[in-house]
Amino acid sequence: MGTITIGLDPNIVQVGPLLLTWHGLFTALAILSAIWLASRELARKGIVIPNFDLVAILTVLGGVVGARLFFVLDHLNEYLRQPWRILAITEGGLAVYGGIIGGTLTATFLLWRQRVPIAPVADAVAPGLLLAQGIGRIGCLINGDAWGGPCTCLVCSGVAASVPAEGLGYCPFALRYTNPKALLPPELLGVPTHPYPIYDMAVNFLVLAVLWRLRRRGLPDGSLFALYWLLYGIGRFLVSFVRQEAIWFLGLQQAQVVALATALIGLVALLWLIRRRTPATAPARS
Repeated sequence: MGTITIGLDPNIVQVGPLLLTWHGLFTALAILSAIWLASRELARKGIVIPNFDLVAILTVLGGVVGARLFFVLDHLNEYLRQPWRILAITEGGLAVYGGIIGGTLTATFLLWRQRVPIAPVADAVAPGLLLAQGIGRIGCLINGDAWGGPCTCLVCSGVAASVPAEGLGYCPFALRYTNPKALLPPELLGVPTHPYPIYDMAVNFLVLAVLWRLRRRGLPDGSLFALYWLLYGIGRFLVSFVRQEAIWFLGLQQAQVVALATALIGLVALLWLIRRRTPATAPARS
């Protein structure tokens, strides 16, 4: 088993109260890439959104609030002990699904207020969201705030003796964080873990490739966005089995429950859109 050791300091530089982190840097790059790709797709589809810059900024803010809220809820006990850290988003801790849901609700409301068709805009935005999610995971990969569980092969060497056995699993290659400032649990510091951020990054880019191939196929408006929810939901559900997060119910983590829900919503929406577009069978003539 190969191991990638990550010893980078999650913080790049601090000037007075201003702190630049790898997570913050790649989050900013992810947002800019999403806006860039979405604007290109909107222009290709001939869609004009009044006050596009303001809509983009408010949608990003809605996504950040949702992402932070979901992360805090998933680690509620930790933040109840240190509530002042809830606003410390530069240190990491943004849940992807919270960002998707928060941004979607915000954009839907703003577009509805301006009477802009929502479905074609959603299709134009979907590839940019996947690109942003993939880029954003690079920050998570560096600071360790989206960690996988330790690998089974460590049991033999005794390296993971302090880790609960139910959290172990085989992995073809692993990540080992060695910097004390990394955001994964202290008991996993120096322990090879599943490369969850890389798995999730791969899911994002694979779904992006599918949507990119289909975006000119004349699918019903809203189909690409529904397919995005469906495919990413399935992928996220599967790769989350190697994560080490709190269990909600039925042995599933928060991310897996949300992934199943969004995948189901995406499937129902996709089937409804395709069926609605299918013309009814013409009555037979005598």
